[in-house]
Amino acid sequence: MQPKQAAAVHVDAGHVNKYFAQVEQVARGIDHAAIERMAEALAGLRERGGRLFFVGVGGSAGNCSHAVNDFRKLCGIESYAPTDNVSELTARTNDEGWETVFSEWLLTSRANKNDGLFVMSVGGGNMERNVSVNLVRALETAKQRNMAIFGIVGRDGGHTKKVGQHVVVVPVVDDKLITPHTEAFHAVVWHCLVSHPSLQRQATKW
Repeated sequence: MQPKQAAAVHVDAGHVNKYFAQVEQVARGIDHAAIERMAEALAGLRERGGRLFFVGVGGSAGNCSHAVNDFRKLCGIESYAPTDNVSELTARTNDEGWETVFSEWLLTSRANKNDGLFVMSVGGGNMERNVSVNLVRALETAKQRNMAIFGIVGRDGGHTKKVGQHVVVVPVVDDKLITPHTEAFHAVVWHCLVSHPSLQRQATKW
């Protein structure tokens, strides 16, 4: 008896070609001058001994964790992400509510005018639409404490773009692919920053 042949797998080469063409389009359209200004502001934060607090949810939370590693190890900037402490995160969510997990974390950390809040998000937080309200609360706390506000966001930038001083908005090139392009360019932009001559102090292994 002859073995059954595996069914042919259809590969949509059109999607791959389109996706990477859009990556090129985003890379060309992103505000390079804004990234330069962000690098300068981060160098200033380090010079005054400030700390950098990264906040994001979902895939952006994972990006925050990675970015904390890079800014600490490569740039010598004291950095933290509240989502790295799952015990505190879930305790605050359980006892106080999801909306205030980041803002209360900043208060306990005695965040101040020397420090910075760095938001990584697709929508940037939107109180009216009840989307990522925890980011909005963190941003309002940062404003009240005169912290520098940084961000890499998508769409229209949301509340992060509205109140932040150093915010890069990833251009929208396809309404159906806003999330993957934005979260991918979180990494592109922060890797550009941590390898920037004004910020990088320690070389990478490779």
